[in-house]
Amino acid sequence: MEVRKNHTANIRYGIAFLILIALLGILFVWNVNSGSVDLTIKEIYKILIHKKGEETSFHIVWDIRMPRILAAIILGGALSVSGFLLQTFFGNPIAGPFVLGISSGAKLMVSIVIVVLLEKRILVNSFLMITAAFAGAMISMGFVLAVSKKVEKMSMLVICGVMIGYICSAITEFIVTFADDSNIVNLHNWSMGSFSGMNWDKILVMAVVIFFVMVTTFCMSKPISAYQMGEAYAKNVGVNVSLLRIMLILLSSILAACVTAFAGPISFVGIAVPHLVKSLFKTAKPILVIPGCFLGGAVFCLFCDLIARTLFAPTELSISSVTAVFGAPIVIYVMIRRQTKV
Repeated sequence: MEVRKNHTANIRYGIAFLILIALLGILFVWNVNSGSVDLTIKEIYKILIHKKGEETSFHIVWDIRMPRILAAIILGGALSVSGFLLQTFFGNPIAGPFVLGISSGAKLMVSIVIVVLLEKRILVNSFLMITAAFAGAMISMGFVLAVSKKVEKMSMLVICGVMIGYICSAITEFIVTFADDSNIVNLHNWSMGSFSGMNWDKILVMAVVIFFVMVTTFCMSKPISAYQMGEAYAKNVGVNVSLLRIMLILLSSILAACVTAFAGPISFVGIAVPHLVKSLFKTAKPILVIPGCFLGGAVFCLFCDLIARTLFAPTELSISSVTAVFGAPIVIYVMIRRQTKV
């Protein structure tokens, strides 16, 4: 009976991964073909596989659309995994980098660095952006952790996180207001959240950083699984809980910081996608949910980015606005469902 149950579960997991991979493939092709210049599947195949095609089409696909698509895949996956790690750390289903103010803290530090350096005519590189975003994320996380020790209800922690986010956003707007006119446009577009303006150099940096963080996170699946059973259980099976909690904070902050540094703050992905993935797999096992969250975040952000740039073309919506439209109802549903159970 147990063997049969495991076999059924394995089939479900396989089907779930196939669904996510299929959706990712469909949205990938759809995004490549969406824009002012329509391309056939045959043309896309020649450009991507054989690197041949009409010069304008080749430039549009390789230099504009592909970096944007890959950024949505990589950063969307990273943001979703970051949300899963934070939900595991706090034991709260609506914990996430955006809700807890971590993304806003990263946004604030990046804004300061951009304004200061651009006024001195110093170019801002990707490594500096990630470092600044990570510093901001860790400062916000520090406030959240300090508050978590003072409050008993997790709902109060979320409220405090939202307040921290508002404070950081207000300071960011203050900085933008007094920035040079030439910098305001770039800061405003970035602060609204967008996958546009990506290039292959940025893709390489974000891919390397997120790859190593994801590998580290996946290797921690077993202790994270034990931690989900409670701190006492994790200690009894030999998990160094203090070290694990530090790693959860660092890894989730690096992932959120990387997303904010390149694409600006993106809302609700880190909360909504982990719940969708858990519902699809019908399990919370980290060894399945971590790669599932990455694929789910990639699918979610590809879909939202497609809508953001095509729904009212040539006007482009901010990615954060679109993710909020689809992600917020999921969060509301989770909160209502949790309240009903209580």
